[in-house]
Amino acid sequence: MLPINFLDVPQATPFLAGLAIAAAALAGRYGIQAWQAIKTRPPKPKIRKFYEGGFQTTMTKREAALILGVRENATPDKVKEAHRRVMVANHPDAGGSHYLASKINEAKDVMLGKTKGSGSAF
Repeated sequence: MLPINFLDVPQATPFLAGLAIAAAALAGRYGIQAWQAIKTRPPKPKIRKFYEGGFQTTMTKREAALILGVRENATPDKVKEAHRRVMVANHPDAGGSHYLASKINEAKDVMLGKTKGSGSAF
């Protein structure tokens, strides 16, 4: 008796074709499930871009709002809360810059209407 080669058998071609179709169907099913999982994910929050550029010579209300991360028409309570949050992160006693701390304080003063700007010690 002669040895039988699997690929020489006439039924091998339909078997391999069926195997390829089954593999394609499983891959398609997995792809559809993955796509559905991606679509049902909650959207990621947009990352806020930081203010690029240096400080202006005379601080404006717009620049002060950008420094504190509030709107130009923010309430005094929101301004104070934002000032505290930013100062905690940039306080000179905690390793922050004296220059940045003075600009943050100036921004708070401008937003609260205590000064017209350029009150920085630097």
